[in-house]
Amino acid sequence: MIGSYKKIVAAVVVLAGSFTIISFTRNTSSAPPEVLSNYFSQFNLSLEKLDKTTNDFRYGKTSLDSVQLALKNTRLSYKKVEFFLAFYYAEYIKSHINGAPLMHIEKEGTMPKVVSPEGLQVLDELVFSDEAEAERNQIASLSKTIKMKYAVLYSSITGQEFNNQYNVTAMRQQLIRDFSMGVTGFDTPGSLNGLEEVQSSFQGMLAFFKDNYNGDAVAKSKVIQLFEEAIAYLNNPVSFEDFDRLTFLKSYIDPLYKKLGELEGTVNPDYLKYTSGWNPESTSIFAADFLNPYYFTELKKEDDSKELRELGKTLFYDPVVSNEGKLSCASCHNPDKGFTDGVPKSLSNIQGKTVLRNAPTLLNAVYADRYFYDLRAFSLEQQAEHVIFNHDEFNTAYSDILNKLKADKTYADKFKTVFGKNAVTRENFSKALVSYVMSLQSFSSPFDKYIRGEQADIPAEVKRGFNLFAGKANCATCHFMPTFSGLVPPFYNENESEILGVLDDPKKTPRLDMDMGRNDNKIQSEQAWIYERSFKTTTVRNIEVTGPYFHNGAYSTLEEVIDFYDNGGGEGVGLGVSNQTLSPDALNLTDEEKSDLIAFLKSLTDLSSAR
Repeated sequence: MIGSYKKIVAAVVVLAGSFTIISFTRNTSSAPPEVLSNYFSQFNLSLEKLDKTTNDFRYGKTSLDSVQLALKNTRLSYKKVEFFLAFYYAEYIKSHINGAPLMHIEKEGTMPKVVSPEGLQVLDELVFSDEAEAERNQIASLSKTIKMKYAVLYSSITGQEFNNQYNVTAMRQQLIRDFSMGVTGFDTPGSLNGLEEVQSSFQGMLAFFKDNYNGDAVAKSKVIQLFEEAIAYLNNPVSFEDFDRLTFLKSYIDPLYKKLGELEGTVNPDYLKYTSGWNPESTSIFAADFLNPYYFTELKKEDDSKELRELGKTLFYDPVVSNEGKLSCASCHNPDKGFTDGVPKSLSNIQGKTVLRNAPTLLNAVYADRYFYDLRAFSLEQQAEHVIFNHDEFNTAYSDILNKLKADKTYADKFKTVFGKNAVTRENFSKALVSYVMSLQSFSSPFDKYIRGEQADIPAEVKRGFNLFAGKANCATCHFMPTFSGLVPPFYNENESEILGVLDDPKKTPRLDMDMGRNDNKIQSEQAWIYERSFKTTTVRNIEVTGPYFHNGAYSTLEEVIDFYDNGGGEGVGLGVSNQTLSPDALNLTDEEKSDLIAFLKSLTDLSSAR
């Protein structure tokens, strides 16, 4: 997307694409509608007021309460127009206006440079922390930086023309953002003001839609009704922990997502096809086709086929791919165990030796931009290469595998049937394996079916467990819906890794596992202290059958896993964990709440693709 704010004006028109066509105006491109211009201006004024308030706070001229109120109002102002800004200026907004409060890496040549985060989320965490009074200078400095960065953007927006056909797509993405990052508390790590902010977001989209949608009156009326009912639901006086997120999802978020997607037909998403894993043709956030698997692979949809997938499946279960003919892909990824192997660390090809880490599930594995716990591979194709070349695993080379396949008449014939002449090649071998792994999709669990209306009901403890997962227990702030992994919404084009402070044995005196994770992934530009003990956030779908858990397989039961999080990870039990991204504060979950959480997690089990 945008690499620098200096490129914003030149890049904006090509930044968005969508399936949805709507008649917002007669022209396909125009200046921002009046309601948006007002929101842009209001946000700019609120940032100026925040800058003044925090500067007064720096010199003791106002109170922390005043700063908190000014920040709250600023964030509410931003939320009214977030749907537009975060779609058209995605990278700039993430980097400077409202990105996650996490340090990240920028490259200086091939070396890493640790960069501190900036934006409203960072301010929210800081202003509502116990250290706020001691961080007056930082608060004031950060506020001024945000004001200046938005000023650059604001000065370019008013004269810029936008392709109006993309605005409904922007609102649909905002619905995803509001649910996966808003009501879960991800976006408000300090204030936990997510419910009011989502209400503000809905108010902004509703006002925009009322003034600018000129299509079918019946469809417009239904969308307006859903928005108004959702705002009323959010306006009920209820605490962050007590909010019924499941009802909000099923009654408002998903119906709005579907209705907006139905407006005025579809067009080819030339932009989103290359920049986002999200599929705008999907009708539910929990639809089986919500994400486009081909976005994440080198395999193109037009090159895939049932025959290719069957060839890949045969290769997956055949030990011919390993050097000594003892190991197959299924040796560590058994379909009966959710495509894991049920042991703490997988056995290697050497008697009595294991590989470095636990085998993660391959169900929904395609939905990622990085692979392995340490994120060392950038595609499924690369992931397979690491296993093929690893001395402790297949310990072979492509040339050896291809020679075996060419010498086998059955394989030679199968490859020729699928690919034609010169069929047994490294590229075609990879395509076949990827095609099969891509087919291992899991979006038909009881919970999915309930959300989509394919199942009448789910047990009360599952409902309570979901509300805990997306609320008090803070699970959904790292395990983003609907993959319940670290694949970041709403574009779903990057993976997060987290530092949790995993123990080497939860049954013994607390001691940190010594695996350095991402800091040891051999990618030079990521060799930085902020990635020490940082591991990919894997999916919790099918977690009922994929134990033992974490990268070291040290946790045997879901009860042990939940206790670990309930205690605040390694830092929470008194261990010094550098840059732990998990809050060290105890969750104070009751026994009943833990049981409900487990009930919900089990409702995500779907092994249909394993059969």
